[in-house]
Amino acid sequence: MKLKSHHKFIIAADGSAASGKTTGAKLISKKYDLQFLSSGLLYRYASYQLLKHKPKNTILFLKKSFKDLNLKKLNNKLLQSPAISAHTSIIAKKKKIRNILKIFQRDFAKKFDRVCIEGRDIGTIILPKADIKFFFKCNLNTAAKRRFKELRKTNKGITFGEVKKAMHIRDNTDKQRKNSPLIQAENAVIVQTDKLKNIKGMVSKMSEVIEKRIKKKYGS
Repeated sequence: MKLKSHHKFIIAADGSAASGKTTGAKLISKKYDLQFLSSGLLYRYASYQLLKHKPKNTILFLKKSFKDLNLKKLNNKLLQSPAISAHTSIIAKKKKIRNILKIFQRDFAKKFDRVCIEGRDIGTIILPKADIKFFFKCNLNTAAKRRFKELRKTNKGITFGEVKKAMHIRDNTDKQRKNSPLIQAENAVIVQTDKLKNIKGMVSKMSEVIEKRIKKKYGS
């Protein structure tokens, strides 16, 4: 079942680091012709910009940076470094910074109508009225192996221990932060990726949920 041109459809995909949410959200976006946005990359981009330019007024600088952001800039491989990960976890606690990115993400959803945004507070804070809210789970060891394999492509010196420790700290920090913590929305659909055989199985599970929702909202 496909969405028609006049249909509006919003998907929120939340979860911890390397839980599979980005892969799942991207594949589903492609399958159902949705505009995709990674909130994690937005925060990493903000962190990268702050570390690079060291502005005196952080808030004014970020407001300007995100006013006309070209999303192609989010493909920068430098955004995936452990240093950026650590700094991102720090700025993600700050309410004023979260508000800047919240506005950007909500404007994105309004602009395109048919979107899939992945992150850590999409279903609870950014898009609480999303048509579907997915929440991805994966045990730390499996998730760390995924991230380590990914990072080794550009950083041969990185160790599995470093990656696992950084992910553990990041996830705990995000769960315990006061502003927009990483929590499962009440009506979220759980996607336990470490118990699924492969990516195809994940997409199949998500597609089943999506097509039921499309049918309920717009009919067959």
